[in-house]
This record gives sequence, structure tokens and C-alpha cells, in this order.
Amino acid sequence: MRLQVRLAFKLYPKKKDFSSSLSDPILILHGLFGSSKNWVTVSEYLSELTDVFSLDLRNHGDSPHSPIHTIKAMAEDVREFLEDQNLSSVILLGHSMGGLTAMKATLDIPGRISRLIVEDVAPRDYEFAYEGELSALKVDVTNARSRQEVDFKMTEFVPDPFIRNFLLMNLERREEGGYRWKLNVGGIENSKRMFDSQYTDEDRRYEGPTSFLIGGMSEYFRDTDRSLALKYFPKAEFYTIPQGDHYMHFTRAAEFKELVLRILSSPSFS
Repeated sequence: MRLQVRLAFKLYPKKKDFSSSLSDPILILHGLFGSSKNWVTVSEYLSELTDVFSLDLRNHGDSPHSPIHTIKAMAEDVREFLEDQNLSSVILLGHSMGGLTAMKATLDIPGRISRLIVEDVAPRDYEFAYEGELSALKVDVTNARSRQEVDFKMTEFVPDPFIRNFLLMNLERREEGGYRWKLNVGGIENSKRMFDSQYTDEDRRYEGPTSFLIGGMSEYFRDTDRSLALKYFPKAEFYTIPQGDHYMHFTRAAEFKELVLRILSSPSFS
């Protein structure tokens, strides 16, 4: 049985009117329940520096569905993507689940990764605490007449309108009427241990430049995670956006943009 899937992606070619010393393309890996659609703005401004590939990870966006949904499998998908696109060296930028995937892929193929940027996640186990989101994504939308109707049904499970809007980006209108969820909800629901034991026995190191972007108001990256991050990524640097939450690339967009562009333009990078 084929374990890897060929990932869908959006390519943002480097904008010709901007000069940059970067030669390697940037690969963006989104978080759980996300897709490349959540990273359009970031992809647009990063394409001022170099080519940008914004990927849909397995079971998300336009990528194939699979009953296997683990960080290891997603890291292998990234490896295969590099082979398919004939990319010898890339910069990885990953958020949350995508950050875990980016770290795993970097440890697996360090020679292919010239820089790693991780948004608000650490190389450790995480509890799967998304029962409300899964329930909301199991709302029957087949005969729904509008996104507002679906949003109203979801409030029972997800009171936070920001999270509901985030999840609604996975809603797709059907030609015959009504909607469908693009996510493989069942595959994700059956993979609740996807964040377990990804790094427990990991003895490899990545000696390349690594940046951890931390939300000061987020609980995903703790102070104690710094020493753990340095264990696997000894050249890691840590940057905190004081009012940042887990979705800084959106909720603190201007600060996130300034920080990422500063990191990628820093003399230490080149």
C-alpha cells in the first residue's frame, strides 16, 4: 500500500520587481484543520524574496485523503514533494501540526533544509484536544442553503467565532447544491494520537539555522520547551510576539510579517 500521498500546493513565483539574496524556495506547512488558503497573504509577501510553495497536507485542502495521519507520514509526504518538484534545498516554515511536520522532515533530511522556521509549537507530544472542532466538522451540510446556516449549527460545538470562521474555510459548495467538507474528518478523528511520541526516541540533530516564533499569550510553547528545542536544533533562536496567540500569522499579521522578513533578511541567514 502506498504510504505517501502527492500533495496539492499553490505556487507563488518570486516577484520580479523585488531583489533578494534568497535562492532556496520557501515551503509553507499549515496547521490542523487548515490549508494553503490560510496562508495566501503570507505567501504573497514572502514571494517578494523567493518562490513560495504553500502546501495542503494530507487529508486537508485539495490533497488526497488517507486513513494514515501521523507526523511521520506527513514528513514523508514533504520528502516526496521535494523529489517530485526536483527541489534540492528549501526553507521550511511550519505552523502547529505543520511545524511538527517541518521539524520531523528537517531531522529526517537535514541536508535538504537550509533553514527551519517554526510557529508556536515545540518538538514534544501534544494532547489531541479538538473534540469540539471535530463535532462542528461533522455537522451535516449537504442541504445547507448558506454558510451562515452552517455557522449557526456549529455554534453548539465551537462558541468562538474566530475558530468557526477558520473551520468554515474547509467548506466547499457542491455543484448540485448544498456544501461538503473538504477535510477528511473521519481520518483525522481516527488519528487522535497523531501528536504522540514523535520525538521521544529521536537522536538526530539539525545544525542549520532554526527560528522558533512564540506567541506570548499562547500555551503551545512553554518556557521549558526551549531546552528541548535546543536538544534537537542546537542553533535555534527564539522570538516572542508578546500579544501573540497560536495564530499569529493572522491575528498579529503585521508583527508576524515584520519578524519573518527580518529573520529571512538577517546577515546570519546568508
